[in-house]
Amino acid sequence: MVTVEELREMDCSVLKRLMNRDENGGGALGLLSGGKCLLLDCRPFLAHSAGYIRGSVNVRCNTIVRRRAKGSVSLEQILPAEEEVRSRLRSGLYSAVIVYDERSPRAESLREDSTVSLVVQALRRNAERTDICLLKGGYERFSSEYPEFCSKTKALAAIPPAVPPSTAESLDLGCSSCGTPLHDQGGPVEILPFLYLGSAYHAARRDMLDALGITALKKRLL
Repeated sequence: MVTVEELREMDCSVLKRLMNRDENGGGALGLLSGGKCLLLDCRPFLAHSAGYIRGSVNVRCNTIVRRRAKGSVSLEQILPAEEEVRSRLRSGLYSAVIVYDERSPRAESLREDSTVSLVVQALRRNAERTDICLLKGGYERFSSEYPEFCSKTKALAAIPPAVPPSTAESLDLGCSSCGTPLHDQGGPVEILPFLYLGSAYHAARRDMLDALGITALKKRLL
């Protein structure tokens, strides 16, 4: 369990002041431009895509990463495309790393197997000189209090279905007619940072593909 003694907490108002200083030229929160603080979004990729705190980097800690890590993730696994960020962490060039999830109010409420806990463990092993803080209340609280510091896109869940078939129709419609089969879970599943697994229905939804930044499709033969 990540306790209060092991993980400091930061109020949303403090992060807001840091971001204000950054916008005014103080350089307090720049990620890749010589800044002093790193902001890590520990929520799932789809949640981050729908809305995030400006300047944050989304960590990758999906089910496959967890299974391969066997309870101990590395910086390469959670930040696969952020080589410069990993290098700065290992060199101790960030004075602080601020982590946040959807809504955790306190460090003591975090589960041992939560994404935040796994990320903090990886940071402890690779960035010993860096102060690590949990944003109290997470994205939910910060975005409600300071929406001007957040970027939001169209949420995937808000995209209306192309054709809302009834349950009976869903059973009869095949993939060729783009009916939603019962096993569909609403959207493609992220396998790797650049790879998704989905159905023919998902592949036929251009709005869904655009929301996820998917530009190429490959048919899987069973």
